[in-house]
Amino acid sequence: MNKKILVAALLAASVTGAYAQSKFEGFYGQVGIGYSTINPSVSNSTLTPPAGNTPSSYGMGASVSAANSFNGALGAGYTWSLAPQFTLGLGVDYQPFAGQSANVTLSNASLSPASQTVSYKQNSAYDIYLAPGFAVTPESMIYGKFGFAGTQIKTTTSNGSSGTTNYNGFLVGLGYKQIISGGLYGFAEANYTSFGGQTQTASGPWTSGTTGTYNLNTNTSANAFNAMVGLGYKF
Repeated sequence: MNKKILVAALLAASVTGAYAQSKFEGFYGQVGIGYSTINPSVSNSTLTPPAGNTPSSYGMGASVSAANSFNGALGAGYTWSLAPQFTLGLGVDYQPFAGQSANVTLSNASLSPASQTVSYKQNSAYDIYLAPGFAVTPESMIYGKFGFAGTQIKTTTSNGSSGTTNYNGFLVGLGYKQIISGGLYGFAEANYTSFGGQTQTASGPWTSGTTGTYNLNTNTSANAFNAMVGLGYKF
């Protein structure tokens, strides 16, 4: 009986040992490519003409199109083994490439012209996240991502004026990593980001009634999604 207990204990120890340290434990760097989309939301858009005009402001309706593009990201971080099969990562991703442009059309039938188009694009983005993981085997793992995200959006009005606005929000994601050889691994992941509201401002010439400069204030927020595959190296 004692021999059976000893054998069972040794087997349990060997199974535990197989998962005691994921091969992903340690520092890593990676690069990914994939598809991304960003979809703004527009509310409370108001155009204010120069003083002396009637009415003193115009509520603007909005038609928004999503910006879709291929993109890339650089990433780095560290992964700890917490317990058999469980890991925790701390990482940062940076998307240095600008995305494709899309349009927001603001309109009010009382104006002439009745509408104006504002183009926008995502200049860059980054996120800092925690990544709890589960080691399917010592050489493969699934993981989640939860963290803080930021992006810079550039807007250009129909009269050529432009500006940039920084947005902050939260990130959630899900991914899979697989060791290919040594420290080299492949990964695939999908991420969703919700960016909080900001106020976009623009101005231009007003040529009706009392001439001067109009001001346009628009409350905006955005949701973004990306799906990426790539290669990394665990040092």
